[in-house]
Amino acid sequence: MRMIDLRSDTVTLPSPAMRRAIAEAPLGDDVYGEDPTINRLEALAAERVGKEAALLVVSGTMGNLCAILAHCARGEEAIVGDESHIYHYEAGGPAVLGGVAFHVVPTLPSGELPLAALADAIRDPDDAHEAITRLICLENTHNRCGGVVLAREYMAGVHALAAERGLRVHLDGARLFNAAVAQGVDVREITRHVDTVQFCLSKGLAAPVGSIVAGDAAFVARARRIRKLVGGGMRQAGIIAAAGIVALEEMVDRLAEDHANARMLAEGLAGFAPIAIDLASVQSDIVIFRLQPGHGAPAALVRALAERGLLVGEIGRGYIRAVTHYGVDASDIEEALEIVRATLALLA
Repeated sequence: MRMIDLRSDTVTLPSPAMRRAIAEAPLGDDVYGEDPTINRLEALAAERVGKEAALLVVSGTMGNLCAILAHCARGEEAIVGDESHIYHYEAGGPAVLGGVAFHVVPTLPSGELPLAALADAIRDPDDAHEAITRLICLENTHNRCGGVVLAREYMAGVHALAAERGLRVHLDGARLFNAAVAQGVDVREITRHVDTVQFCLSKGLAAPVGSIVAGDAAFVARARRIRKLVGGGMRQAGIIAAAGIVALEEMVDRLAEDHANARMLAEGLAGFAPIAIDLASVQSDIVIFRLQPGHGAPAALVRALAERGLLVGEIGRGYIRAVTHYGVDASDIEEALEIVRATLALLA
């Protein structure tokens, strides 16, 4: 059976151009700083996000870990949202490996952390009873809020608050380029409001592996040391970087196709009476929905859809997530909606 896989945009396969680039990439030892393809990717990535320097890491989780530990010492604190990927899905790495505490504040449906809550969460550095606050972490687009895009005015407000209180702002921008495409702006219009950023070359950009951490040169030097500490010092990893270069040069604009397909999927789902969905939250490539009360359990629907050739995922709290991506086109979305329609009829 042919499967339509909407579990995540991490299931993408590299494009033909990426495969050629991987095969032909000039290589060297990156720990010595001698891999020309990695050096080219890091320079390109830094320029694209408007930062002084950049670092290739294996994953977004490693990128956020290196960033947080580069900002915070043991016993210091990072403010994160209670719906953030860093808090839910990254194994508590900063606490486990770096002794960094999380101060959790509520996340609004918009993905924003209320400015008042952020201000209240900042500790008094002169009070010996309290951890020292060093960092505010934002997420854009916001995964658990349905792929919503943070308002740039809000990000500017957070950055101003942080600067006033002597803090830094780190952006988990795993799907950063989705945010830029959704807002119709150069990505630097988003990253100018943060001190450091992590973004994935995989996911919507379709590289098989890799993420970037970017910021000023001193920060990236600290992050590079931490990358080595956690086993991320790679050797001839230009084969990874080659696909990342293609991702940045050729795969950004096509994200608009994923957004259009997500909107098509969401609007189709909204037409099914058993499904509840907030169309206003569908702003990029993520579609989150649930079953109306009395229409069964989400796990049963997910299993039934898989039996008919459609893969989606549960994300807790009764919600189901579908993500559009490279390799899924409008005809696949039409077929997916037909599978949902038929499955709901059988489960009724």
